Amino acid sequence: MTVPAGGYRARTLITGMGLATPHGLGVDEFWAATRIGKNAIGPLTRFDASGYPARLAGEIHGFAAADHLPGRLVAQTDRMTQLALVAADRALQDAGVTPADLPDYAMGVVTAAGSGGFEFGERELRKLWSLGANHVSAYQSSAWFPTATTGQIAIRSGSRGPNGVVIGDQAGGLDALGQARRQIRRGTGLMAAGGFEASLTPLGWAARLSTGLMSTGDDPDRAYLPFDPDGRGYVPGEGGALLVLEDERNALARGASTVHAELAGYGATLDPRPGSGREPGLRRAIELALADAGTAAAEVDVVFADAAGTPELDAAEIRAVVGVFGPRAVPVTAPKTMIGRLLAGGAPVDVVTAVLAIREGLIPPTVNVEPSAACELDLVVGRPRTASVRTALVLARGHGGFNSAVVLRAVD
Repeated sequence: MTVPAGGYRARTLITGMGLATPHGLGVDEFWAATRIGKNAIGPLTRFDASGYPARLAGEIHGFAAADHLPGRLVAQTDRMTQLALVAADRALQDAGVTPADLPDYAMGVVTAAGSGGFEFGERELRKLWSLGANHVSAYQSSAWFPTATTGQIAIRSGSRGPNGVVIGDQAGGLDALGQARRQIRRGTGLMAAGGFEASLTPLGWAARLSTGLMSTGDDPDRAYLPFDPDGRGYVPGEGGALLVLEDERNALARGASTVHAELAGYGATLDPRPGSGREPGLRRAIELALADAGTAAAEVDVVFADAAGTPELDAAEIRAVVGVFGPRAVPVTAPKTMIGRLLAGGAPVDVVTAVLAIREGLIPPTVNVEPSAACELDLVVGRPRTASVRTALVLARGHGGFNSAVVLRAVD
């Protein structure tokens, strides 16, 4: 890995990855399941959902925070933050970074969140109603807040650089990466960035149901069907991913042993006002990301779709992708059909998946989906597809009109 001379802007590199998904806590474990299309969606068990119209989820089973974190930290944090802390530890280890050895202000943290610490908040509210205010944890004031994850990662790692939180539903995870790259270009050598959600609770479930976008199917293999004529919504999941991003010169200076990929381009837009008659902003986000990366559409080897799972939203995504690339001109996949939509955590997981696809030359499938003959996407379904993957595009949309896209590129 060398840096060209002259007026070259140093690349932003992904040097570490950590995640927590329904496939497990390790990157290798996640990839082993994803590359073969293993479905992790099943009946919701974190609470009794029998009285709700939707009863399936992508859960992380067997996770005990006390197995990974000190007891005092477990008591202070929600499941969302606990998952993020474990992933952050693994991402920094993967990058070969010991935060205590870094100069002051050399590292920052940006995460995305949508719901915040629902489980912690609900538990403390039950104490308030049943036992009284004296029984409510002092950490109620912080653990439920969407900023808690960034704050706890920063404290645990000793990060004193630029720290922040972005909120944009499913698109927020890519926005966190875009914000992290912005801070790197302003002079911060290393950023930890990603997104996490863990709102599989009664209140979190009710909030998601209110959008009308969730699937009410009871068959785990036919409940979440983006780009399928039978698609009627998405299945929620929990978890997310944390990535270590570095300025190329910073990575060279510290002798980084692993470089997974380059975060080459980023674009974000907002949809126009409903009823305006104007097209949604996803196509523009794609075009901005490609332009930012200096990449032509023909150079993209795979698109990781947002895959909302409802006919209207899927049709809009098809128009955007076909408008940029042409009909069936690029392979498209949505591995999130195996684990559910993780909201703020979903797109960073797709970024990790894209990096792994680049590494192995294998596009994982969109499971259980049977697109119609009229679908203009070259959707990878049924089985993984072997391919030379040098450049990948990851898309994400958030409820309320958020659109984001990132371009990832192999690093020689």
